[in-house]
Amino acid sequence: MTNYPKIQLHKGKEFSIQRKHPWIFSGAIKQKDNGILDGDVVNVFSAGGDFLAAGHFQDGSISIRILSYKQQEINDDFYFEKLKKALQYRTTIKIANNKETNVYRFIFGEADGLPGLIIDNYNQHFVIQCHSIGMHKHIQLIAEALKRLFENTIQTIYDKSSETLPKEYASGIKNGFIFGSSSSTIVNEYGNEFIIDWVNGQKTGFFIDQRENRKLLAEYSKGKKVLNTFCYTGGFSIYAAKVGAIAVHSVDVSKIAIELTNKNAELNQLQNHTSSAVDTFDFLKTAGKDYDIIVLDPPAFAKSRKVSHNAVMGYKRLNAEAMKIIKPGGIIFTFSCSQVINRELFFNTITSAAMEARRNVKILHYLSQPADHPISLHFPEGEYLKGLVVYVE
Repeated sequence: MTNYPKIQLHKGKEFSIQRKHPWIFSGAIKQKDNGILDGDVVNVFSAGGDFLAAGHFQDGSISIRILSYKQQEINDDFYFEKLKKALQYRTTIKIANNKETNVYRFIFGEADGLPGLIIDNYNQHFVIQCHSIGMHKHIQLIAEALKRLFENTIQTIYDKSSETLPKEYASGIKNGFIFGSSSSTIVNEYGNEFIIDWVNGQKTGFFIDQRENRKLLAEYSKGKKVLNTFCYTGGFSIYAAKVGAIAVHSVDVSKIAIELTNKNAELNQLQNHTSSAVDTFDFLKTAGKDYDIIVLDPPAFAKSRKVSHNAVMGYKRLNAEAMKIIKPGGIIFTFSCSQVINRELFFNTITSAAMEARRNVKILHYLSQPADHPISLHFPEGEYLKGLVVYVE
């Protein structure tokens, strides 16, 4: 019997837990022990006194993120077994120990049974990003479990959590190395090389979730003129140029992003690539109508349902402008990473954009996040990346 503080739920609020949903909302809580602090591990009980789960407590709408559905110590062995299970899964889907790519998402929060935790593996350099206070309070346990699991190959463990935690808590922490000291590395992804800078880059340093979609783009790009908007480090650009696109143009409003893109272009010895540090909407207004392929991969236009309408308008405008300028017979890869924009709403938004642009549009592919960003049947909210490949007549 663990001695964690107790939280009791209202009658009937245990059903979502019994269905293995990993969140408990504040409204479900009937009573809790005194003195519980943000980040504490708590035991959760039904109104009838039955044990339901153990998880991290944090004051807010999502009050408890579930770690285990059985009574157990949340210690170094617990985290080691979770990481071991995650590695087994990624070995099964053939992304771990893959000779074609040495970069993948190792832990994807709720889908890997560790809500609030992201770990990315860049050629055995691990970047941890905590999205809950409880996970960050356990970051040393997590790091020790990583070192134990990858004892012969691990190079670096870097904590990059200050941007993803509540401001009051984050003000008392700094990003930094837990193990090792390498601030960057070069990774290989299907024969394409990328410089990863987890200290200065966005997120954990690279948008791993577009790996399979970049590979698909390469299948269409030979002999084509390609525009990659919101390019960040140029992932789509490198794939297109390496397979023989006649010209690739990368656009991002961030000068730092364009510098990273140019470094990756140089690393891959590209001769057919140019870049511009300019706002994508401004660029589309003046762009020539000679692109065969356009990639639209914007940052999340909406992070809450309150602003989802504005986000829909943004996606519609962006896609309509691209459809207006693309050559007849051109292809658009378009994405949304806004979790609050579901697949149906995104589809309808692209349909509205086609109507506004007065172009006939056919769907070639429905796209999503890759298998190392798994979507649990018990946690459908984990699906965030939606994409369409469309043919514009």
